Order: sequence, then structure tokens, then C-alpha cells
Amino acid sequence: MTGAAPIEQILYISTVSPSEMVNLNAILAVARRNNSANDITGLLMFNGKRFLQVLEGPSEAIDATFERIRRDPRHRGQVLLARKTIPQREFGDWSMGFRDGAHEDSGAVYETICAKVADANPNLRAELTAFARQI
Repeated sequence: MTGAAPIEQILYISTVSPSEMVNLNAILAVARRNNSANDITGLLMFNGKRFLQVLEGPSEAIDATFERIRRDPRHRGQVLLARKTIPQREFGDWSMGFRDGAHEDSGAVYETICAKVADANPNLRAELTAFARQI
């Protein structure tokens, strides 16, 4: 009997394209539907100019999802900050958790992120809380 497939986790940042109007509700609806169908979990943060996203799941699904993200004209300059195999999901209960610093109280966003990632890998925790602090 074989074990469960390894879980890949990526972290990337991107910038909203100047010519694009971003409909966050539409992005989230599609992401949550696709992520659920592809066994992907994660977190998306938006500060009005940039997206910071963690995705985790089977390697093939992560690759296909990130390729779709790279082709999406709503944002540009996607930079892969980290990619690694992890022993277990850090966002296993979120098909796509979301924090919008452009429309939410920045203190509340920061507190929520800090609480959610308290037990996360230290490097990931540092990236996410640093981004949340800038919101």
C-alpha cells in the first residue's frame, strides 16, 4: 500500500495590472471552485495593489494552477517566492482563505493572519505576517 501523495506548497506575489478592474468576489468564487475540485488549499491576501498567495496540494495540481495564474491578465509580475514539499497542509481547512487589506480594517487583517499562521513554518509565517503588516 502506498502512502499519500506529497503535498507541494508555493508562495508567490504579483501586482495588479494597471488596466484591469479587479472583481475580488469573482476571483474568489472561481478559485474556491477550482481549488476544491483539484484538492488545493491556501490563502490569498490583497492590499489594493498586490496579491500574496499560498497554494498547497498535489504537485500536478499546483503546477497547473500556477500556470493559469501566470496567464491571467488581471495581474502581472508573478514572482515565485518559495516552493517546497510539506508534511501536512498549513491551510487544510481553507479552499481559499482570503484577506482584503484594501477593504478590511488593517489591524483585524494582521491579527487574523497572525492567529492563522501561528503554527506555520517560520519562513512562511514571516512572509505572511510581513505582508499583512503592510496592509
